[in-house]
Amino acid sequence: MTVIVRAFDPSSATAAADAVGFAAVRRACVPAMLATPESVAFDRAHAHPDAHYRQLIAEHDGEVVGTAQVGIAHDSPEPGQGFANVYVHPERLGAGAGSLLLRTAEEHLAHAGARTVYSWVLDEPGNRAFAARRGYRASRSAHFLRLDLAHGSLPPRREPPAGVELVSGSVFADDARPLFALDAETVADEPGDVAAEFTDYEHWLAETWRHPLVSRELTTVALVEGRPAAFSLARTDGAGRYASGMTGTARAFRGRGLAKLAKNDSLHRARAAGCTEAFTGNDAGNGPMLAINEWFGYEICATEVRHVRDLG
Repeated sequence: MTVIVRAFDPSSATAAADAVGFAAVRRACVPAMLATPESVAFDRAHAHPDAHYRQLIAEHDGEVVGTAQVGIAHDSPEPGQGFANVYVHPERLGAGAGSLLLRTAEEHLAHAGARTVYSWVLDEPGNRAFAARRGYRASRSAHFLRLDLAHGSLPPRREPPAGVELVSGSVFADDARPLFALDAETVADEPGDVAAEFTDYEHWLAETWRHPLVSRELTTVALVEGRPAAFSLARTDGAGRYASGMTGTARAFRGRGLAKLAKNDSLHRARAAGCTEAFTGNDAGNGPMLAINEWFGYEICATEVRHVRDLG
């Protein structure tokens, strides 16, 4: 049988099996990016309408062998910017799944009004050559980092400075607006090719704060005189893996070590809860966060290179 590509449909009879296969491909290709069948279905169900978000599945002989996440960066102040992140299971390369996924993704984005397509590509010769042959040019890099929580050592917890209090994200279970404002400010300053602006609180609640991978209990927020000043958002897959969703500090409080304080507390919470390994990601040019993660003992485990192509 040949490879076929189709959109993941949460309402179809094969939805459960498709979600399992989608998550399995993601874990095989990029172990540092947490994915579960529940999170795959959630991402599709809660995507913003303006994102024109689509999850594509490549199937060969009834097996899910590749995936793609495709959409428009609707929260960017610059319109017409699309993304297409394609992954093919390392044991199923060479059957044409990647080419068919990318072609289908580009057709969808062009129809949705995209003028530019960005794609994360694993920093390996075969993957970079694949992108170059299809007209994509390399831009910036980002690292995935791993920390052994089961056998490694964490910096000891230290007493917060005067006026600073560390609390769990569950404190904001009923009203997360202060965290939304903090997340929006830190995201706006994050290095990247595509700027982002968070303005829709209700969508942020649905897509981020209520995401099945997010653990409010393991999330740590640093309060300065009762005001959220820094945070480290925790994500877990229920199988011992923890990932930092975002760690950041409000502009007025930077340079005081609050992000490091919050992240250390969150990591200690994760280890106490039974998590055995922690992952995080950093733009290669984000020196301050790379330094913080090296201090914790994280080591680079993979690198992706952002590629871009202008659609005709």
